[in-house]
Amino acid sequence: MLMETKEIMEIIPHRSPFLLLDKAEIIEPGVKAVGYKAVTYNEPYFAGHFPSEPVMPGVLIIEALAQVGAVILLEEESMRGKIVLFGGINKARFKKKVLPGTMLRLEVEITKKKGPVGVGHGRAFDEEGLVAEGELTFIINS
Repeated sequence: MLMETKEIMEIIPHRSPFLLLDKAEIIEPGVKAVGYKAVTYNEPYFAGHFPSEPVMPGVLIIEALAQVGAVILLEEESMRGKIVLFGGINKARFKKKVLPGTMLRLEVEITKKKGPVGVGHGRAFDEEGLVAEGELTFIINS
């Protein structure tokens, strides 16, 4: 099922300008999802990063991946209303710049889960291939 922004906001508490997902699709419940972010010229961070050469900040690419991970962890009705926090970021690598006009495809797979802690691997792609990846640790805060 492909979720639009309104449905994503029913699962995670992020709101504009910090909601970095336009669409999300659960591929395997509780395990894997794909999110999409259309990077447009009017993103607020482009005013300062960088005015003469706009580039999406790497930390926001990682945050977009984390939001997909949060959708996976909070998709169950019993988890609604909880907040997923970062517990850590490991092995983050950035392969190329993300420019305005890019459609990001954000893939996250939860690889470990124990109690309120989950670990996932995230990869972000543009139309040509991999732009960033990393291992994300999540903590579900009730």
